[in-house]
Amino acid sequence: MNQENNIKLSVVIPAYNEEKRLPLTLFDIDKYLSRQKYPSISSGQANYEIIVVNDGSKDGTAKAVNDLTGQIKNLRLIDNKDNHGKGYVTRQGMLEAKGEYRLFMDADNSTSVDQVENMWPYFEQGFDVVIGSRDAKGAVLDPPQPASRLFLGEIFGLFTSIMCGTWGIKDTQCGFKGFTRKAAENIFPKCRIDRFAFDPEILIIAKKLKYKIKEMPVHWKNDLESKVKFKSMVKMGMDLVKIRGNIIKGIYN
Repeated sequence: MNQENNIKLSVVIPAYNEEKRLPLTLFDIDKYLSRQKYPSISSGQANYEIIVVNDGSKDGTAKAVNDLTGQIKNLRLIDNKDNHGKGYVTRQGMLEAKGEYRLFMDADNSTSVDQVENMWPYFEQGFDVVIGSRDAKGAVLDPPQPASRLFLGEIFGLFTSIMCGTWGIKDTQCGFKGFTRKAAENIFPKCRIDRFAFDPEILIIAKKLKYKIKEMPVHWKNDLESKVKFKSMVKMGMDLVKIRGNIIKGIYN
């Protein structure tokens, strides 16, 4: 029997220079998922997989993952020698995944994998894409974001909605998004953005394909040391302009 038919959940983690934080995240994911009783077609087969996609890291990220494959049996590495961008490697991992449901999450474990349990009821209700949100009612940011960061987020969210048509989605950027197999296999091949604004692109493609999207609150561990660089904001804005152009050209239809 084909093992991929037994995989309930694929967890995809894009990683760039994450040798220090990633091992703890991987152990946390495996510890949690190994205790779940996700149904599989035949006993004894893995019913989840963890995929790390290395984005040409300059540190020992790839080695750190390879060193753990003996301890975490359902772990595998996709190792890119060159840096392509978070959008590129996320797309790569989601299309390499075999799970009936596919989740991508951040290497720093800012939203822990156990919150996937809150997605299952929505998938059962017929939603195709379920996304974590730091702005939805009930979300917790620990610690809260400073006012300046919140203001920038509001501005970016408004600009994203104007350029991409993501009206009604409060938080396009949360790195915790789940998809059915069918949705993932239809959405990600249409993606064109390799770096900064790949999240809004995913959502606009999902909308174009008439997939049902649900936004759910998450508990987000906020890294106050993380800074938003002006250069990155400019590049993200340029990506949004590219997405707008793709929409006009009908590339996502």
